Amino acid sequence: MTTVGFIGLGIMGAPMAANLVAAGHEVTGYNRSPAKVAALVERGAKGASTVAEAVRGADVVITMLPDSPDVLDVVTGEDGALAHSHPGQLLVDMSTIRPEVSRQVAEAAAAKGVKALDAPVSGGEAGAVEGKLSIMVGGDAEAFGAARPVLEAMGTTIVHVGPSGSGQTVKAANQLIVAGNIQLLAEAVVFLERSGVDLERSIEVLGGGLAGSTVLNRKAPNMIKRDFTPGFRLELHHKDLGIVTTAAREAGVVIPLGAAAAQLVGAMVARGDGGLDHSGLLKLTEALSTDQTA
Repeated sequence: MTTVGFIGLGIMGAPMAANLVAAGHEVTGYNRSPAKVAALVERGAKGASTVAEAVRGADVVITMLPDSPDVLDVVTGEDGALAHSHPGQLLVDMSTIRPEVSRQVAEAAAAKGVKALDAPVSGGEAGAVEGKLSIMVGGDAEAFGAARPVLEAMGTTIVHVGPSGSGQTVKAANQLIVAGNIQLLAEAVVFLERSGVDLERSIEVLGGGLAGSTVLNRKAPNMIKRDFTPGFRLELHHKDLGIVTTAAREAGVVIPLGAAAAQLVGAMVARGDGGLDHSGLLKLTEALSTDQTA
């Protein structure tokens, strides 16, 4: 049994922490909203009222936060996690942030005798609930080995991809692919509907061929029902695509389709739909499509 301090109990963090409890780890959870801490306590965890309380004495500290500034504040801030850490502790940041920030966190952790990993995830809320996330990990190989038993409670595909920041670079590529897939799926759904074919059967047969994907399987049903309850909010994908476009520019890589997808996601956020699931890209595709029957 490993003692885990888990900071950030949002859509993804809450089920991830719950799976750690179910796997037998001793988890102390912290979130700014006490109600989310209370919900985790009902699952068998301990609750913390401060970051310090979650961190003190933990073998592993996991952070699952919205953006780079949040991670810097919670981890390296004056009263942050590193201020209450101990040498030999393992810090695993599972947020999606800029690669250079992950490297900055790793350097700050090393100065405290703490080994840090960047371990962003893919799989959405469903993957978090099912404990079937894909976890891409950057950092020291020895630290990765130590963290693996904990990560296995939350994911099924767990891969060490290189030094600090590498996990975030791979996650950026993941978000590039997902955004493109969702936009093309949205276009296909609108195209099929406007063409008058049986939409559900069309999606079924497409899923059995080369067009099949996890995105199609998980997002097409919601698009058909127009249910955009957030599993992953458009405003977060907008943030992630900003990371992608910046990193690609710095690497000298051209991403024309990715840039187009980033603009469409940005347009959704600008029109007030940032709180919708990213499958809500369907709404913009519909709005831009001419209704030939009108």
